[in-house]
Amino acid sequence: MKGLWGSSTLCHPSSGRWLLSGESSQSDRSSWSCREQHEVCLWSCKPREQNIKRILGMMMVICSLAQLVLSGWALTAAASPDNFFYHNFLSGKDNEEIHFRGVKLFVDSAQPSVFAVRGGNATMPCRFWHEPELSSPREVRVKWSWLPAAGGPETDVLVAIGLRSRSLGEFRGRVRLRRDFPGDAALVMTELQLNDTGRYRCEVVDGLEDKSSSVHLELRGVVFPYQHPHGRYYLSFLGAQQACEEQDSTLATFSQLFQSWKEGLNWCNAGWLADGTVQYPITQPRMPCGGHGLAPGVRSYGRRHLHLHRYDVFCFSSSIRGEVFYLQPSHKMNLSEARQTCQEYGAKIAKVGQLYAAWKFSGMDHCDAGWLADGSVRYAITRPRRNCGPSEPGVRSFGFPPPHHKHGVYCYKSDDE
Repeated sequence: MKGLWGSSTLCHPSSGRWLLSGESSQSDRSSWSCREQHEVCLWSCKPREQNIKRILGMMMVICSLAQLVLSGWALTAAASPDNFFYHNFLSGKDNEEIHFRGVKLFVDSAQPSVFAVRGGNATMPCRFWHEPELSSPREVRVKWSWLPAAGGPETDVLVAIGLRSRSLGEFRGRVRLRRDFPGDAALVMTELQLNDTGRYRCEVVDGLEDKSSSVHLELRGVVFPYQHPHGRYYLSFLGAQQACEEQDSTLATFSQLFQSWKEGLNWCNAGWLADGTVQYPITQPRMPCGGHGLAPGVRSYGRRHLHLHRYDVFCFSSSIRGEVFYLQPSHKMNLSEARQTCQEYGAKIAKVGQLYAAWKFSGMDHCDAGWLADGSVRYAITRPRRNCGPSEPGVRSFGFPPPHHKHGVYCYKSDDE
């Protein structure tokens, strides 16, 4: 059997010395044992007692060398002393280069944030490359994961190895890798939903290398304060979540509220946010809202008890795929008649989030108050004018009048309908 240096080596049981091929007799060989590991045979023998310490020391050196060779990876030096590659002997693919040291894997996103709207598409950029470049392309593993803006655990979005990929969970069927050029691992998303906001992480694994980069997805939309029909500060955190969902919206994040404050949102009532905190935006400090001595900003009550405490809520809505329109046939209607009238036009009575979205994205401007699905009466103004409320654009509210009162109605008809 071949030893580590190419010749047959045996340990003589009497002398305790190592013999080359041909020096030993057949009887000597009969006392030797052999163990095969990955097609490499290591010889051991039982020398005389007086030689055991010396032989054991030699065997420890031999085994250390054998472990390095037989672990499945052999190091071979390249032209540069700082540039090494390893070969996968176990798979039989000796000719494939796998990065070990010197050649570095890089992963980068071209931009830190991507902005989109609900129902639209978005592309989160990510590319990877090696320096210096490998002689042939390798089959790397790409994984995209998502950390929700509202908080919660990081979840997998897509996993790909080579040309094979699989989308997961809530993203199944809505995501894919772009692959426009070698090293392109950009994530293409379709049919964006309100809750898709958050941080998306692109992770690339190539052998021993593991690098990642992140992109934040932000939906463009509108934040609006919302009260329960029973009045101010009525909603627990779970009630706030449900209230926003019923109005075709979701709980606003702090970044969304902060952006709305920069755009002029000025609201003195405190409301829940997606992270469980209670805050409110002030652009014009005044006595009931912290006093004149406090600077403008987003005021925070911190985290509150999700079940015991009660506040209003800030909801977030984005663009809609459809149309919001005002109806007032020959006469004004009570709430029940308003619902029926929208149905006769092949539509449904509009929700608060849909009215805000129509005002924000479609420039809806109508000075007549109308019923909405939650029993409130509101109207949207883009061009402020006399007899249409305050001097700034916005959605005006008359609260929740008795259902028998007479008004027009705002209806919503989706593109599908």
